[in-house]
Amino acid sequence: MDETHAIWIEKYRPHHLSDIIGQPEIIERLTSYVAKHEMPHLLFTGNAGTGKTTAAVALAREFFGDDWQMNFRELNASDERGIDVVRNQIKQFARTSPFGGSTFKILFLDEADALTSDAQSALRRTMETYAQTCRFILSCNYSAKIIDPIQSRCAIYRFRPLGKQAVAEMVHRIEKDQNLTVSEEVINAIFYIAQGDMRKAINALQGAAILGREISPDMIYAITATARPEEIDDLIELCLAGNFPGAGGTLASLLHDRGIAPQELIGQLYRAIMKRDLPENIKVRLIDSLGETDFRLSEGAGSDIQMQSLIAKFVMYGGKNTR
Repeated sequence: MDETHAIWIEKYRPHHLSDIIGQPEIIERLTSYVAKHEMPHLLFTGNAGTGKTTAAVALAREFFGDDWQMNFRELNASDERGIDVVRNQIKQFARTSPFGGSTFKILFLDEADALTSDAQSALRRTMETYAQTCRFILSCNYSAKIIDPIQSRCAIYRFRPLGKQAVAEMVHRIEKDQNLTVSEEVINAIFYIAQGDMRKAINALQGAAILGREISPDMIYAITATARPEEIDDLIELCLAGNFPGAGGTLASLLHDRGIAPQELIGQLYRAIMKRDLPENIKVRLIDSLGETDFRLSEGAGSDIQMQSLIAKFVMYGGKNTR
């Protein structure tokens, strides 16, 4: 297969459990299942890009070898959320015998938290009935949306957001393979924009590599439409100093000149405020304002007036307490 123009998140997706980065405890336990040739039903939960799907596919490869595609099926519950998908597709796969002498097959149900309550109730019974011939791996972002009877039937694995060391290891692998030049400042920028999501990190690196083989932090921030941390700090400083015209001008520049999405800017402001050493009453008011603005934007309110209103509140809460 020609990988010259492959998407890097697929090209560098690990095929074996030992190649997965950043979840050592989980990988160790999954490897023990392979060694014993047995496993329970599994529930993988955690943020996007932390390795849930990769771990499920790698586990199937380890169990079944060359026949893994015959004994493994992946379904995305967000495509078909109703009870029919359980009664038809899932049940049909679960009831058939494994291929090639395997003792069981694996059905991977991605985004299982998108299933309706009725579908989950039907799935619960299917998992119980066909436990001898099929093991289920459910993946979700929010385990609270999975009904308790399913959770109690599964060994639950919580995938943590990936740390800087894990992101740096993957970046260096790609740097060597693609003949790139990546500095420590670039890795810091990638880690900042990724927030523990390896897909975001790899996509940002590939996007920057298209522009040039020597990667700079500015390329990473530009390709991901993200403000630099220093720019966010400057905006907060202007607000805390009570400088509304200056803060409003900086905000307009980030939103319109740089094209940064309001929700992305709110997320960056939240992260910066949480790290700052501020009086508790000020920090509480600022975060409360961020939450209110985020909710209004999600309900369809105009972004410009809501973001300017947010900055006005920052100036009122911060400025009057710092003069």
